Amino acid sequence: MRRNHSRRAAILLCLAATLAFPQAQDEDFRVFAEHPRLFLRAQRLRLLRRERQRRSMRWEKFETLMAGKARMPEPGLSAALYAQVTQDWSACRPAVEWALTSAADLRQQALVFDWCQPSLGENESRQLAARLERGIAAVRSSTDLADVRSRVLAAVALAGHSDPLAERELRSIVVDWWRGKVVPSIKNGHSPIPLNRTYDLFELFHAVRDNINIELREALPAVFKELPIVHVLSHYPATYPAPEGEYRIQAFKGGGEPDLTQAARSRAAGLAMVAYDTNAQENQFLQGWLIQDRFLLQSPFGVPYEFLWANPYQPGLSPFYMPLYAYDELAGRVFVRSSWEEDAAWFGYFDGESQKFDKGRIEVLSPQSATGVEIGPALIFQAATQRKFKAEPRDVELVFVVGLQPGVRYDVEVEHEEMREERAGPGGILRMLTSGKFTGGLRLKPAAGPSGN
Repeated sequence: MRRNHSRRAAILLCLAATLAFPQAQDEDFRVFAEHPRLFLRAQRLRLLRRERQRRSMRWEKFETLMAGKARMPEPGLSAALYAQVTQDWSACRPAVEWALTSAADLRQQALVFDWCQPSLGENESRQLAARLERGIAAVRSSTDLADVRSRVLAAVALAGHSDPLAERELRSIVVDWWRGKVVPSIKNGHSPIPLNRTYDLFELFHAVRDNINIELREALPAVFKELPIVHVLSHYPATYPAPEGEYRIQAFKGGGEPDLTQAARSRAAGLAMVAYDTNAQENQFLQGWLIQDRFLLQSPFGVPYEFLWANPYQPGLSPFYMPLYAYDELAGRVFVRSSWEEDAAWFGYFDGESQKFDKGRIEVLSPQSATGVEIGPALIFQAATQRKFKAEPRDVELVFVVGLQPGVRYDVEVEHEEMREERAGPGGILRMLTSGKFTGGLRLKPAAGPSGN
């Protein structure tokens, strides 16, 4: 009897595990594609080679830097990409030589190993593969997104050379890291992907889907449906002039001078997002916002990304038809602007900080203020230290209260309206729709009952 009971328990345990992780049971983590596997799928590589034949503006900027032997901030990526497009494999020599030095990072070593296969000698291939294996081992315990992305690229590049390692790493990252840790954390309103790491995330997405046909976004469909709109609205309205061209600047904490390398990365993130899913309407709005020639990346850092990811033939929708606000419920972010003109006013709440942008100036707002900020269709209150707020009646579509306790229910009292109960989202933001008019001051208090906190 005891043996039968134990056997039934074991069977039930196995069944429960199968039901809990149905995807992992059926998925194949083996990479079968030939090199190049990373980002340069056949369709994209054809597009890039046609851009060279057509002497497109993006290609000419890239070629000018490479032919002129400009000092490229990412020499492995730049030279290997140039070699793949021109099919002049001698152009890979500088990339391979650099990838075998101590200055090379794991991500670029993976790109060089993948893109420069036709130029690698047997000894160089063994050396570089060994470096990739050591690099994977060095960051295996890291949960930093950039490190995980680099592990993915290295694992994909090594497939066919070290299949057991590649499969083990990809399975671990998809099942244990993404589904086991990142997704539950984001769903609970913790550890969102930072705004300035979106590009790293989409390199990882491209590598996984292109090689093992797993769509990582499906675990968080609402988050990734809204991400293109969030991405656009998270940039300040005014453009930033630099000697090499104009930049849009993504919101960053603390104010001060922008980091133009990060500005280039934020544009690359948008381009990679569109390339990942060209059919989504939100990405078509993003494409319409991106594909203006005045914002082409022209610095030695940015030019390779502009050429790699941009598709000027992809139609886009005018951003003037996009909503003027974005609310990222799980991450606890709100972005609002007064119009789609470059002189628009803007408000952003992200990473626990409130900012206002107006007349070309970033203002970090005091969290102690009890006065609402009205921008475009929304009125925003900060609840870090306040629960009672002053505001005159005004025409707005939305009211946001930021800085609340995540998931807590509040009794909401608006002057001249009946009290109602609302719940703060996982990111600690309360969103209230109005009938087109906010009627007066606002007071909040935690709702009575055990589920109020």
